[in-house]
Amino acid sequence: MRVGFIGLGNLGVHLASSLQRNGFDLTVNDIRKELASDLIAKGAKWADSPKALAQNVDIVITCLPSPAVVQKVMLSDDGVLAGLAKGGVWMEMSTNDRHVIEEIAAIAAKQGVDTLESPVTGGVHKAASGKITVLIGGDKAVYEKCKKVIEAVGGKNFYMGPIGNASIIKVITNMLAFIHLVAAGEAMMLAKQGGLDLATSFEAIKASSGTSFVHETETQLVLSGSYNVGFTMDLALKDLGFATEMGRTFGVPLELAAITEQAFVRGKAQYGGDAWSPKVVKLLEDAVGVELRAAGFPELLTDDEDN
Repeated sequence: MRVGFIGLGNLGVHLASSLQRNGFDLTVNDIRKELASDLIAKGAKWADSPKALAQNVDIVITCLPSPAVVQKVMLSDDGVLAGLAKGGVWMEMSTNDRHVIEEIAAIAAKQGVDTLESPVTGGVHKAASGKITVLIGGDKAVYEKCKKVIEAVGGKNFYMGPIGNASIIKVITNMLAFIHLVAAGEAMMLAKQGGLDLATSFEAIKASSGTSFVHETETQLVLSGSYNVGFTMDLALKDLGFATEMGRTFGVPLELAAITEQAFVRGKAQYGGDAWSPKVVKLLEDAVGVELRAAGFPELLTDDEDN
């Protein structure tokens, strides 16, 4: 099965690497060719445009930073749908606006192209190890057809139902992660100001009913002073915007999500949209005038921190 991958950023490059590692015939494209250099060196083919890529593969996977970019890559004259043959499949692995996916999927269907939304969750470090979770929305038969591709990039996958459903659950998981990040920062600052050893406090919380995946991973980055999770303030705000929009649409008051979104708005204003998302905790550090640091914590997450 020939697979094309478009979008080789912090997350996408690891997903593409997993496909290559599992023996798929891989063609790649990105606006920055240098991001593909390692993949090309290991045998991946390069395509100069989304259309050229789509003309030579059976499945096109996109992992892109915004709905606007997805629309351009898919629908432009030099885009995926200008090149993908009838019977092909588009798999969208970005966290995206479900309405945009539904609209593009309808256009694709008229050309005989199937769509699977397949956003991933679990963090860049899990993507690097091939253990990230994949959330699937679309026709069940198409899911079964593409299951080997899905299993090549993820340790677990969940079929959520028709197009749109995977986007909803993906936004929910990200919303929870950002809420947990802000809460974990507040918890560690309480420990610091209460005179506790932060390394011991980290382990105590990890072993308690108050733990979370985010505490067990991203708190380590804060304690190391790195904050480098491979995910930016801008991306966090995009996803929180999706969550609050869903709250309005579905009539669900999302008080914690709204408060968290405002924390990230302040974080972006203070540190910039390209700052790593865990820097939202630095807002608290700056307000209190105390850094949360402890010896022995990694500056980058690796598979050793996979929980």
